[in-house]
Amino acid sequence: MPAPERIPSRSLTDTDALTLLTEGTLTVLGQVGGASNAVLHCTVAHDGEERTCAYKPVAGEQPLWDFPDGTLAQREVAAYEISRATGWDLVPPTVLREGPYGPGMCQLWIEGPESDADVPELLALVEGEEPGEGWKAVGFADVGEGRTALLVHADDPRLRRLAVLDAVINNGDRKGGHLLPAPGGRLYGIDHGVTFNADDKLRTLLWGWAGEPLTAEALAVLERLTAALDPGTALATRMAELVTPAEVEALRGRVAALVKDGVHPRPSGQWPPIPWPPV
Repeated sequence: MPAPERIPSRSLTDTDALTLLTEGTLTVLGQVGGASNAVLHCTVAHDGEERTCAYKPVAGEQPLWDFPDGTLAQREVAAYEISRATGWDLVPPTVLREGPYGPGMCQLWIEGPESDADVPELLALVEGEEPGEGWKAVGFADVGEGRTALLVHADDPRLRRLAVLDAVINNGDRKGGHLLPAPGGRLYGIDHGVTFNADDKLRTLLWGWAGEPLTAEALAVLERLTAALDPGTALATRMAELVTPAEVEALRGRVAALVKDGVHPRPSGQWPPIPWPPV
């Protein structure tokens, strides 16, 4: 697969990016390896602008026992819509559109920082039973030869916002490889196909704040999101186009529970809380 081109320095507004992704001409460069569903690396060009993007055709989705067939692309877009509504903009601009292999999800490609020195360390395995300063413990992991190490993530406000978003959208697959640092200190989350299930499916590497009080910022965002999801609002109407009525009601319920409880959720204990493989 050709090396991805760097996003040009001129930034796009979200509206510009959505127009480009929706109306632009898609050209497939190659397939991204290692994904369980088809992910195509593309360029998208429109009205003199060109960017790189990820295109996931519905035809390339693998069936799942606990999600309706052919709905993962819609769930990716739904995650973007909720992220945008929070004002945190943690998910890259994402749309549904027709492409070379049929309808699918199209998402702006996020390039990393220019220098490796600007890539933050977000996850680590450490010896001992306690995380060091600036880190939050997730749990112990088998590292082979009968040894374990403590899995930790950074005590980083960007990750904490993402942990709240994951609780809202009921993300069943928050892995380390789904965290994308970007220039300017931005951090994005990607791969949100297994989200919005009406049943509790939260599986994540970001359990470090479990049981801790939500920040004042997070509570304010959740209260605004509560109002934005009232029946008849633009966001509620949009969500009803993307997920089932039961899943929209469950979404409202999760937001209400977070506001009422005022704490980050804890693992349910019904299944392994960390996705596998974790990266």
